[in-house]
Amino acid sequence: MNVETAELRPGHTISRVIKGGWQLAGDHGEVRPEQAIADMEAFLDAGITTFDCADIYTGVEEMIGHFIADVRNRRGSDIANRVVVHTKLVPDLGRLSDIRPDEVEAIVDRSLRRLRIERIPLVQFFWWDMATGNAVEALEVLKECQRKGKIANLGTTNWDTPVMDKFCDAGFDVVSAQVQYSVLDRRPAGAFSDWTAQRDVQILAYGTLAGGFLTDVWLDQPDPGYAFENRSLIKYRLIIDEFGPWDLFQELLRTLKAVGDKHGVALSTVATRWVLDQPRVAAAIVGARYARHLPKTLEVFGLTLDAEDNARIGGVLAQSNGPSGPVYGLEGDRNGRHGRIMKYNLNTNPGDKVHGA
Repeated sequence: MNVETAELRPGHTISRVIKGGWQLAGDHGEVRPEQAIADMEAFLDAGITTFDCADIYTGVEEMIGHFIADVRNRRGSDIANRVVVHTKLVPDLGRLSDIRPDEVEAIVDRSLRRLRIERIPLVQFFWWDMATGNAVEALEVLKECQRKGKIANLGTTNWDTPVMDKFCDAGFDVVSAQVQYSVLDRRPAGAFSDWTAQRDVQILAYGTLAGGFLTDVWLDQPDPGYAFENRSLIKYRLIIDEFGPWDLFQELLRTLKAVGDKHGVALSTVATRWVLDQPRVAAAIVGARYARHLPKTLEVFGLTLDAEDNARIGGVLAQSNGPSGPVYGLEGDRNGRHGRIMKYNLNTNPGDKVHGA
């Protein structure tokens, strides 16, 4: 099976399925760190070379760093250097008004120590509130980190076009925009996608499987409501509610299952392929934790959706109410039900000790 790749910029080649890291952080169910670290090697060897994480995903940068260091020690730098890490820099909401440039760079340095690499291939920037503090100054620090060789490329996450225009117009080379994109959430389609083409920005799609809702596990299941301990499931259950009633979601799952059965793949594979086929999508981020998820993850590279398949899926999507509005518009309302489940102050101290470094 040949894993598809995409080039964000010359020399920055990624696998079109990215192994996500949010599911390895806290609040997302049981995580077995040693097993997760060991299993990363199976993904790398299969051609899933790109790993997504963030400075605020508790323990995840360190897990990936342990993995890279172990591979480097056992198999050499050439193999370890195949790993392409995309992390994020997300200053705390409570620090936006007074965070200093040296503290922003300290966050980059901490990520480098955690990841045990000399340069981060992609740092994706986010600022909770553009009306607070100086986001342009903070991104200028990251540009200086590029000049110092600490960062290769810069991207953003969860920003719509008006915000990103400010940085592009200021001369920043933004190579990617990580946004939520799935058959349930098509907010990046249309105007946002057109904008990325004009600005030479590529889309990295997260939420592709809606935290696991777009899998066989939820097919023909009754509406569970919102009583989840797993914060990821709460987030995506809210998205389902925006999409339409639970019955329409079940119709979507049945349609994805029927298409999958036609091609001999899982419905989750169909959902991932649909996202990869959308304009300007360079890659889809899939939260596959362990090596046992790898065979199903790789199915997408053998699947081609035909006109009949897309028409069947499109027929269900045409009945959907949403989500509507700009990318991250619902989540950006901190007083709304999507924003209230977010955690806004997970960075806290840029100088935190890096365990095991």
